[in-house]
Amino acid sequence: MCPADVRDRRCSVLAANNENKLQYNPALDGLRGVAILLVILSHAHVPLFDGAFFGVDLFFVLSGYLITTLLLMEYKNNHRIDYWQFYRRRFFRLMPALALFLLTYVIVAPFIWPDLTDVYSDALVSILYLADYGIAFFDSPDTLLHMWSLSVEEHFYLIWPPLLVLLLRFATPGKVWRSIALLFLLSWAWRIFWVAQGQQFYEIFFRFDTRATGLFAGALLAALLIEKPDFLQALRKQMPHLMWLPLSIPLLLEMGWDNQQVMIWGMTVVELAAVVVLVALNRRTGLVYDMLTAPILVHLGKLSYGVYLWHFPVVRYLRAELPWPMVVILGTIISVALAALSFYTVERWALRLRDRKKPESRPASAPTPKPAPAAKTARPHVRTEPYLNLSSQGLR
Repeated sequence: MCPADVRDRRCSVLAANNENKLQYNPALDGLRGVAILLVILSHAHVPLFDGAFFGVDLFFVLSGYLITTLLLMEYKNNHRIDYWQFYRRRFFRLMPALALFLLTYVIVAPFIWPDLTDVYSDALVSILYLADYGIAFFDSPDTLLHMWSLSVEEHFYLIWPPLLVLLLRFATPGKVWRSIALLFLLSWAWRIFWVAQGQQFYEIFFRFDTRATGLFAGALLAALLIEKPDFLQALRKQMPHLMWLPLSIPLLLEMGWDNQQVMIWGMTVVELAAVVVLVALNRRTGLVYDMLTAPILVHLGKLSYGVYLWHFPVVRYLRAELPWPMVVILGTIISVALAALSFYTVERWALRLRDRKKPESRPASAPTPKPAPAAKTARPHVRTEPYLNLSSQGLR
């Protein structure tokens, strides 16, 4: 801990680095666990859960919230965003697990589905993060249909950091939330425009430009919690009433495929409900927090990325022969096992590379201070030179 009366550059740098980190909230992993369970139920074709694809919208809102919070914290502390560091960290977090999954797929899929002719093209489209537009307009990939949401998030990661910096530079200080709110509304209007044009459900459902509302909803929440506009406190007082919104989600799960009401208002209700849940979890207390910090949900949430990668081919294979209860049980067990294998091998290795720090540089020749003469009283002296070359490590 730095003394209060010492203005040491090392202290300011360490403080900035710590401020660029988010304190771990286990309930967010619990929310991820709920989201991945909904996705599995949807792909297993469980009765009354046709609309469980809304679980992906929970992922989008959570991702937009976390990424934007980190970016805003970095910009606030450093007056800039280290793009290279951001993209590097995203690469090491996402690509190794995806590459392992796709390598396994191209080896195993020809034996499981010998009639498939697009195994390699599907894998190529997936690893290039083009699945969202590939599915919407070219029906590719097919067996890797679930890759679309990863592509949507990847496109967000690519454009959002520079766009956010642009908004921060031109927006009134402390009012960037207004610009993000406008982006959310424009994104919603853009989706409604294509519904009005009579575009097919699947052409709208899978694309980044028509599904960005969830990511912007999460980003808006991040800006509100950091900038704290005057109305936020009054809104928080209404939380007991707003908690009815998440309770409406089960009523939406009967909204099946091809229902354009999903595009018009269903997704929006789920996105706003996710925002309300995130606000509740931010308090780290209460019934919702206690429910989502259940150990089984937290552990499932930690593996949710890997489970999402592996579950769709597994579930698709099982549902061809087994009833849906067995598909859900076996599919979840197998997917979690494969995700754990990936997490504790390839992903752990990649995370170590991601978090590896460069050795700190020191001055070429730092003079050794001479001891003070015995007859004189030496004044307190603080050496700051060895820390002049330190800099913030960016997003962490």
